[in-house]
Amino acid sequence: MKNLIISLSVMTALLASCSPSADKKSGTNTSPDTLKEVAASAPEPVKSDPETVEMASDFSTLVPIDVLNSKSTNVHDKYGIEFSGNCYSCDLASLSITKKQIRWTNICDEKDTFETDDFSYSNEGNKTILKTPERTFILTQIDKAPVYELVIEGKKPELKNKRISRYFTTQKALPLFTEHDCGDFEG
Repeated sequence: MKNLIISLSVMTALLASCSPSADKKSGTNTSPDTLKEVAASAPEPVKSDPETVEMASDFSTLVPIDVLNSKSTNVHDKYGIEFSGNCYSCDLASLSITKKQIRWTNICDEKDTFETDDFSYSNEGNKTILKTPERTFILTQIDKAPVYELVIEGKKPELKNKRISRYFTTQKALPLFTEHDCGDFEG
């Protein structure tokens, strides 16, 4: 008698698991039409946030350089330290870019800075694009030395005692470039 009750219980459990009402209770309807609906309603992958895009660590200290010898094929001779901005007028601006801030600093006075916190950035190949409400800065690596070219779209920033150069390099790479002695100038 025990075997008969156990067998009937097992049969009832199997039949209950195969019945359509069990599908309704579990909420797992696997008809082909439902699978198509679920696949169609699945959200598309979201493009990565600018915050998840990595900012190059080299951008934390970019120093201004200029074209000194446009005919040179050696990048370290072609670009170098600009004499007038470093020695005479002392008005060039270095650039520091982190995830949270763009900072322009007078090369002769570290306390003379202009900072921007309201910006977004993205990377497109060898370009880093920084967007503020007033302008867009496009920093393109034009040589592996490294040499970066800065293009500003929109309203040009008016910075007192901080002239923005067109070309930059990293602080680490600066000693590799041609450097002029300031001589008697105090720059």
